[in-house]
Amino acid sequence: LFGSSVPLVTSQIAMSEASFLATLASTVAVQQAPSQLSSACVVGSSVRLQQRKDSILPPKDAAGCSKKEFVGSSKKRFLHRTAFHKENCCTDTRMESEVPSEYHVISDASRASAGVVEPKKAEFMSRYKPSELRKGADVLVEALEREGVDLVFAYPGGASLEIHQALTRAPRIRNILCRHEQGEIFAAEGYAKCSGRVGVCIATSGPGATNLVTGIADALMDSVPLVCITGQVPSHLIGKDAFQETPIVEITRSITKHNHLVTCVEEIPQVIKNAFHIARSGRPGPVLVDIPKDIQQQMTIPQWPTLPNLEGYTVPPPATRADMEEVALAIRQSKKPILYVGGGALDAADEIRELVARTGIPVAQTLMGLGTFPMTDAKSLHMLGMHGSVYANYAVHHADLLLAFGVRFDDRVTGKLEKFAQHAKIVHIDIDSAEIDKNKFAEVSVVSDVKPAVALLNQILAEDAARGVAHADKQAWCAEIEEQRRKHPYMYSNLSDLPADGGIIPQHALQLLWRMTRGEAVITTGVGQHQMWAAQYYPFDQPRNWVTSGGLGSMGFGLPSALGCAAARPNATVIDIDGDGSFLMNVQELATAWAEKLPVKSVILNNQHLGMVVQWEDRFYSSNRGDTFIGDPTGQGIFPDFVEVAKGFRVPGERVYKWAELKGAYERMLSTPGPYLLDIIVPHQEHVLPMIPGGGSFDDTITTPMRR
Repeated sequence: LFGSSVPLVTSQIAMSEASFLATLASTVAVQQAPSQLSSACVVGSSVRLQQRKDSILPPKDAAGCSKKEFVGSSKKRFLHRTAFHKENCCTDTRMESEVPSEYHVISDASRASAGVVEPKKAEFMSRYKPSELRKGADVLVEALEREGVDLVFAYPGGASLEIHQALTRAPRIRNILCRHEQGEIFAAEGYAKCSGRVGVCIATSGPGATNLVTGIADALMDSVPLVCITGQVPSHLIGKDAFQETPIVEITRSITKHNHLVTCVEEIPQVIKNAFHIARSGRPGPVLVDIPKDIQQQMTIPQWPTLPNLEGYTVPPPATRADMEEVALAIRQSKKPILYVGGGALDAADEIRELVARTGIPVAQTLMGLGTFPMTDAKSLHMLGMHGSVYANYAVHHADLLLAFGVRFDDRVTGKLEKFAQHAKIVHIDIDSAEIDKNKFAEVSVVSDVKPAVALLNQILAEDAARGVAHADKQAWCAEIEEQRRKHPYMYSNLSDLPADGGIIPQHALQLLWRMTRGEAVITTGVGQHQMWAAQYYPFDQPRNWVTSGGLGSMGFGLPSALGCAAARPNATVIDIDGDGSFLMNVQELATAWAEKLPVKSVILNNQHLGMVVQWEDRFYSSNRGDTFIGDPTGQGIFPDFVEVAKGFRVPGERVYKWAELKGAYERMLSTPGPYLLDIIVPHQEHVLPMIPGGGSFDDTITTPMRR
């Protein structure tokens, strides 16, 4: 039978798993050379042996799997989110030497030129002998180790139990046990955003998997590299409404960069290799891998690929010299240029700074791009958009050249599209071709990673300087912008402007925090007024110190993402600046902070309201309150008592009402080892200014506060 080209399926075997595997291994060693045997799968007590692909096999794909792959797609993204057909064959497990030449494989050099951030890998030493059988769950965990993963965020359940058992056998990987699956995926996002590495989270089937959905959508919109692994009910129960079964692949199809249902144990190594490559290359994004429980339990001898194997998936090459010569020409001719820099330029911070040093062009940054260029630099115009500075929005409105690098012209930046940068020639550089001309037409467009593109642009400008090539004078333009900065500073830029009752203005609180941390903390936020105030009043001079939910605007993001940041950068001071409404959505993660010894500091700007919605009610709905008060309806003091809640999680904390108390409270918070909660009571009447109403333009800017 072992010599036959037909897969062997044994009858029920009445022996222990250990003795059976020992017998099987010895039989295989005698009957067939290892080079001729791809793998052995044990399902309960049934066994099937698969010959190598050059044997005569049943009509399946090369890995012996059913031909079925599920792929996510959003807005028909040309290069990255629709790179596969929905019915491609399941992933091939051939080794590097066996990959056909027509397959597109990205080299390490190409990854480096595209600005991909990857961990440095030492030579991997497996815990298993090359011919040793092991469970699919152990193969999965080793595949993660081979990708350099040393930290995951995972919550166990019935369909993922095998994975967690495998994690106990993998000392290289630490699991941070968040108390909710949404907490774990937000933590994985925080880890990825502040480190540049791929974040990994694991959940069980059914509600465990669906609890990841908000985080997956959040990661897609903010281009965060994640690999999300979900357990699934056994293969034979899929589609039969089994306990805790949900079709998570179909649910997440439109909010993932790629997803895959594993149909046989042999494909796990290649699927994981592909998942990490897809997540981190090109425009980063989330990848979901769904693994049925029986696949996790099957026994196999894995074949470890060294390269991703993805037919049809390509990453744009770096910009050409011809591309950047056109950009350089536009800069030479421009008298009123402005740089508009977003999250796609975070890894090009050095190149952006060199470009500004060479040209003197002022820089406005998006919410996702803060820190790409030092916000304390004289050329920084801080944030642009709905709650951006007046002088940044003025510069965009009057510019004759808009250099848009790593941005997507979203509505919170542009407002009324036809009025946005209406006098400017637009140069758009982005790695995702789907973003080019999607919202705003660009006269010059370059599909490339920003880092190599700007590096080449700097080289061309250096050659200009060496040859004495003339550039249009920009001094008058810079002086014009500085005059706007003088006329329209942020409303509360002076710490002496205090309320008469000695209370705390949130803008002042954040300015003081910035001074006391020297602007060096890693800041995470929830979503709302506190998020905008943090962006305005805690300037960042380095990239990846600002972690927030931008595109999706997910409340509850702040605390769990701070856990991920603290795990990724244990020597950094990590502070979650949050609102009371947002903080409540994932307050259970205080338990994780204490249990996992993650020294996250939580600063709550507590106004007992959903502050941003209140602001819109004040401005556009005559202050009519529509369920935006979240305090005690009986009026008996501050509700809930966050300090007492924190104590229940063994996290120390305190509450402050007066400005005079705040500095001392910050000192205690920053000097206390471990997590800490500081509840700062602020007035709910305070608004985030300036403000451009949704769908408005620069001409509609609101700068006047309402009467308290």
